Amino acid sequence: MPSARRVTLAEVAARAGVSRAAASFVLTGRQDMRISETSQQRVLAAAAALGYRPNLTARSLRTSVTRTFGLISDTIAVSPFAGQIVQGAVAAARESGHLLFVAETGGDPAAEEAAVREMVDRQADGLLYAAMFTRPAAVPSSGAGQPTVLVNCLADGAACVIPDELEAGRAAARILLLAGHRGGIYLAGTPEPTVFAAREREEGIEAELAAAGTTLAGTLHCDWWPGHSFEAVRAFLDGGGRPSALICLNDRIALGAYQALAEAGLRIPADVSVVSFDDSDLASWLRPGLTSIALPHYDLGYRATTLLAAGQLDAGVHRIAMPVRARESVRG
Repeated sequence: MPSARRVTLAEVAARAGVSRAAASFVLTGRQDMRISETSQQRVLAAAAALGYRPNLTARSLRTSVTRTFGLISDTIAVSPFAGQIVQGAVAAARESGHLLFVAETGGDPAAEEAAVREMVDRQADGLLYAAMFTRPAAVPSSGAGQPTVLVNCLADGAACVIPDELEAGRAAARILLLAGHRGGIYLAGTPEPTVFAAREREEGIEAELAAAGTTLAGTLHCDWWPGHSFEAVRAFLDGGGRPSALICLNDRIALGAYQALAEAGLRIPADVSVVSFDDSDLASWLRPGLTSIALPHYDLGYRATTLLAAGQLDAGVHRIAMPVRARESVRG
């Protein structure tokens, strides 16, 4: 029965009948000392019987390896939507034998600098620098020289893991093309050039439509919130507009569009098909269910941490596929 008291390496060595050095070599997996297979098995059996656990703090002082990663984010940990980044990072860290420490800064540069400095001072083996929204970023100077992977953000000279928004835009257009839509496809939401997701989603949509010999019929400009999209779609309909399909730049826009279409007596999907992005809870709550292209937050965190654990830190952008969640908002 393992003891509640921390068992020492000397006790394991004594039970196995070997030197302390030999026991240490076996339990740390070193191969540069000749120890018989029989002795190795005795050490492992003694450690298991006594419930031996290595002193990781002492080991880290000797090796400068702490088996920890630090994740520094702006607001993702408190967001139920993007907090999946943390879940994915935790899973990958566990698989590689690491613990993950999370610090949230609210986007305050001073807080970011302090958080990175604290992780470095605690000898974290590597850093994950994450953002709630895909955007350009710069890792605080206190992290210079540390193994680092950026999550959902971009910087020159760094390994960056981001959603494949360009292909997501193509997928949204492809869904409508396969459903038979050719004309009357409108984009709902203002595609601000400075917003990475908006820019790439629009680019992907236009590229896929162009390849099919068609184009967007127009854009219903509005902020990315239900009230604004409701007003924009209602004004369009009141002016005699009749879309065949709407591609909404996020699910909140789609919510407002649903309300405006219902007020005008138009049915989804019989009269108008609707496709969106993000696959938030709204997508499954709306009736009919909203076809939406999901943000892969879990996979972002998982892939970035896997890269960090493997030391694959070459500068470049790793794009993560955004899965289509098909529901009833597109005509069959």
